[in-house]
Amino acid sequence: MACSGGPPPKDHSVAQVDLVRYMGRWYEIASYEPSFQRGCVCSTADYGLMPDGTVAITNACRKGSPSGELDSAIGTAKVVRGSKGSRLKVSFQWPFEGDYWIVGLDPEYQWALVGHPQKKYLWVLARRPVMDQALFDSLKAKAAELGYDVTRLKKTEQTCWK
Repeated sequence: MACSGGPPPKDHSVAQVDLVRYMGRWYEIASYEPSFQRGCVCSTADYGLMPDGTVAITNACRKGSPSGELDSAIGTAKVVRGSKGSRLKVSFQWPFEGDYWIVGLDPEYQWALVGHPQKKYLWVLARRPVMDQALFDSLKAKAAELGYDVTRLKKTEQTCWK
């Protein structure tokens, strides 16, 4: 019997991710601005590999302005079996999990495109708080090729870090 939700999503994540290299701080350059991030500026994500292979996550931002209240969320992620590190299941409140697919990744791990199997979310992340416009435009084009609606991308203010 077929599931009413339609066919499973096509895997558009990258072939493999070296999680050790992926760990550390990432700055949000742009996103679809999900409801749980509404009003955030100066957004960062910090990842740390735990001894059991899970990933500790701390997402942080300032609410409303660079001098606004610091808001943070602590979570964990586990690698999806068979994904070679490119797909994670993220949880900020047990038992709820979300999909975190790395759909684009710089060979030097300086930028990443993070999406969702049904393309509900999209983030452009970088190791520095500012990204060259030409690179940003090329990442938008890559995301569009993968089927993401790049008109929904909103640049994230990162003036806290200048």
